[in-house]
Amino acid sequence: MPAPRRTAEDTAGAGTTVDHLTETYRVHYRSLLGLAALLLDDTASCEDVVQEAFIRVHSARRRVREPEKTLAYLRQTVVNLSRSALRRRILGLKLLSKPMPDMASAEEGAYDQLERDALIKAMKGLQRRQREVLVLRYFADMTEAQVAETLGISLGSVKAYGSRGIAALRVVMEAKA
Repeated sequence: MPAPRRTAEDTAGAGTTVDHLTETYRVHYRSLLGLAALLLDDTASCEDVVQEAFIRVHSARRRVREPEKTLAYLRQTVVNLSRSALRRRILGLKLLSKPMPDMASAEEGAYDQLERDALIKAMKGLQRRQREVLVLRYFADMTEAQVAETLGISLGSVKAYGSRGIAALRVVMEAKA
């Protein structure tokens, strides 16, 4: 009796199959980890977010009616979980009695790392939507339409947030140069 039930789960009409999700994991795990890394600032949190995204999409795989949209669901889940992690982190920082050190460690002395740190700091200064649009558009290499679908906003909003975000980054980065 368990064999027919498994067959029903793995049919295309029942949603994303476990095999398809496994293949998506194998192919896209690193890119999703990179997406989370651009939204969050520590590797452990990024890995947690991506793992949680796969767990949630796996649990809801029957609702993903079109298997080719699995990656889009995963991206959106990573963005949403990153937002939640940042909210929890902000709340935690508000509750801390002493400030966190803001100096980079001694190992991070390379010029490339300094440039990356400056860009990350500048990105953190952007509005949330601007940052999300720029990360998805330029670091996750998504089209404007994909970004709009992932964030649930219009194509015009993606263009506006992207344009304003780049302008703001340019001002900050030129001031540091």
